[in-house]
Amino acid sequence: MAEYLASIFGTEKDKVNCSFYFKIGACRHGDRCSRIHNKPTFSQTLLLQNLYQNPQNVGQSADGNNVDTSGQKMAEYLASIFGTEKDKVNCSFYFKIGACRHGDRCSRIHNKPTFSQTLLLQNLYQNPQNVGQSADGNNDIQLQGIKVMSDAEAQEHFDNFFEDVFIELEDKYGEIEEMNVCDNLGDHLVGNVYVKFRREEDADKAQNELNNRWFGGRPIYAELSPVTDFREACCRQYEMGECTRSGFCNFMHLKPISRDLRRELYGRRRAAAIERRLASYVTGRSRSRSLSPIRRRSRSPRERRRIIYVTGRSRSRSLSPIRRRSRSPRERRRRSGSGERRNRDRGGDRAERVKSRDKDESRHRRREDKKEDNNGTEHNGR
Repeated sequence: MAEYLASIFGTEKDKVNCSFYFKIGACRHGDRCSRIHNKPTFSQTLLLQNLYQNPQNVGQSADGNNVDTSGQKMAEYLASIFGTEKDKVNCSFYFKIGACRHGDRCSRIHNKPTFSQTLLLQNLYQNPQNVGQSADGNNDIQLQGIKVMSDAEAQEHFDNFFEDVFIELEDKYGEIEEMNVCDNLGDHLVGNVYVKFRREEDADKAQNELNNRWFGGRPIYAELSPVTDFREACCRQYEMGECTRSGFCNFMHLKPISRDLRRELYGRRRAAAIERRLASYVTGRSRSRSLSPIRRRSRSPRERRRIIYVTGRSRSRSLSPIRRRSRSPRERRRRSGSGERRNRDRGGDRAERVKSRDKDESRHRRREDKKEDNNGTEHNGR
């Protein structure tokens, strides 16, 4: 046994001592490495850490490309890669999901937020169907004395759990915008409950009080999470039914609730918003602009007529556009016949008027001719 341990010492088969530190004298995990760094008490080799600074490496990014090191552009570049895979300092998985499978032994930094809208309740939900699941996610393991639930019973059990947690948190701490439960099997995601409050103060208050409470005979571990957009944290292949990693995927597999429960829980939020709006109308005061009573300015008659002409709508009955009721074919024929008669009557009146006008004109001409004749005879007599 001693010979075997001596033969694998410092190799990849050695699960106790770090092979990289033994070969290179340095390890990228540093003090957070899961294996032992055996520092020698005597050696011929001396290591001077980070002594030489290469001037060509000052403006290089993590992928080897040259980056402008001017202050503003460098800050913009670091901000653009923060929380992504290019960021070699901060853990991108913890930034997106709020959990990392490496835990405290991760080689990158887990930046826990000091304030956030999202509260993480670690491993709060226990899925009864996961008791008899194997590593590939199939229900192949039959445990003695344990009855695995059917899909309908498991959905009812989950709806009851979701309703209890949602109502209690919203009634005690504040309005909830979104609540999601992970259906993964990995230790860092199994049963995690993410609660996104409307205000950051409510999430902070809930964190301080829930860490002193118990649920289902187990203590509650609550912490603020950096996750705000669950679309980036969810597994898209799982949503399409194509995820090959099953429950051990590193992205969220969210467990859905029934439609009736979703309508009931999130309908309470709409009802509360309506109550706040009505209260603002009654008191005439509101803390937010969105809930303030609407004040319409008075318009002049000319402006109201212009609005009616453009939009075809009116707010008062006196200025509303005329709406003609539909008529039967018989009534339309009757009205068209009366219209023709009216046109004929109008045409006859017009002919008479023209005839009388012609008579008046001819009478006027005869009078003028007589006057001219009289004037001519008088002139000849003189």
